[in-house]
Amino acid sequence: MENNNSSEERPTVMVTNDDGIDAPGLRALVRVLISSNLFRVLVCAPASEQSAVSHSITWRHPVSVKQVDINGAIAYAVFGTPADCASLGISKELFSFVPDLVVFWLVYSGTVAGAREAFFNGIPAVSVSYDWVGGKSSVDDYTLAAEACLPIFRAILAEIKNTSYPLNGFLNIDLPTDIANHK
Repeated sequence: MENNNSSEERPTVMVTNDDGIDAPGLRALVRVLISSNLFRVLVCAPASEQSAVSHSITWRHPVSVKQVDINGAIAYAVFGTPADCASLGISKELFSFVPDLVVFWLVYSGTVAGAREAFFNGIPAVSVSYDWVGGKSSVDDYTLAAEACLPIFRAILAEIKNTSYPLNGFLNIDLPTDIANHK
């Protein structure tokens, strides 16, 4: 794993998803990561919703990107799939360095293409699924879900720094619908 972080800098976390750059869940996670002041935050997410595309890549036409204003983060919207986003985000084509950890954030899905793509390229990765239930879940639950993940991300990054993190796989975390009550 190659990065440009010195021991005094915050670790770099890149966030992607399959629900799109404007998805409330992605925005909540990014806000929590930034407000924690523990991480340097990158965002490389699809320009539009891309659920159920699994690990597909764009190959019949060029993939375009546009920089997006997300206060406190360096962010790009990719006109492609989640795997395209992860691949571009770790390629040094958009960002001048490789993230320490890639977090694939989604509401609920069986696909973990963003995390899997990072893993295929030797970057530690975590996919996080939150079990959103219409009529039961609220937009505030995204923030609770993101906050619940902060200790997990910090522990993973500490293991990466200490070279004790297993690099032969990636993690998938499923969060319950009722985060506050652990149900």
